[in-house]
Amino acid sequence: MSGEKKSHILAISAHAGDMDLTAGAVLAKYTQEGHKVTMLHLTPGEKGHPRLTPDEYRKQKIEEAYQFADIIGAEVRFFDYKDAELPVDEKIKYEVADVIREVKPDIIITHWKNSIHKDHSNTYSIVQDAHFYAALKTIERELPAHYTRRMYFAENWEDMEGFEPEVFVDIPEDAFETWVKGMNAYAFARGETYGFPYIEYYKALTIVRGAPVNFKRAQAFAVPKGALNRRSQWLD
Repeated sequence: MSGEKKSHILAISAHAGDMDLTAGAVLAKYTQEGHKVTMLHLTPGEKGHPRLTPDEYRKQKIEEAYQFADIIGAEVRFFDYKDAELPVDEKIKYEVADVIREVKPDIIITHWKNSIHKDHSNTYSIVQDAHFYAALKTIERELPAHYTRRMYFAENWEDMEGFEPEVFVDIPEDAFETWVKGMNAYAFARGETYGFPYIEYYKALTIVRGAPVNFKRAQAFAVPKGALNRRSQWLD
């Protein structure tokens, strides 16, 4: 891909670990091909540990997120919102829009709209309006407008109501191994909080999503209604 234009992917998650698990193999694939990835976590997800206080777990989750990003070759950012209390208001929508205008992504990946976790659903709503605000030239902010041409919704076991996987991205072996290494940075992914086997679940899901499209492994994504569906070509 040395002669091709390099692109920028912005992955926006409600909590540190969300996009890491659900889209991280794809992110690792594209960083290894020379593209840029920025991960924006709206909260650390600090209230999800049965033994640590939110302050203790907040510090740990932030450290884990930086470890994951370092392993796959991404940049990481955090907003200062609280887990389970993520608002849906104009303030946060413009904050996300400002990040979009700053980093100028070609692709945004975020949560699907229906979820058993309110922060995930709220993130979907925030990102939809932020994407619109960032692109509208008549909305004057510090930075000029930027239109992100593609948006995808990652497959999360908590967000499956109405989720229809339509884009399947092939995961090469090296990207897969890098992603698994990165996921092991997270204690919750290793099953050390409530015991859910996140790593094994999402590893197995890559086989489930790859098999129908003749890939050894794949991660699957939904697209906005009316968007052009492609099996694997994100960046063309």
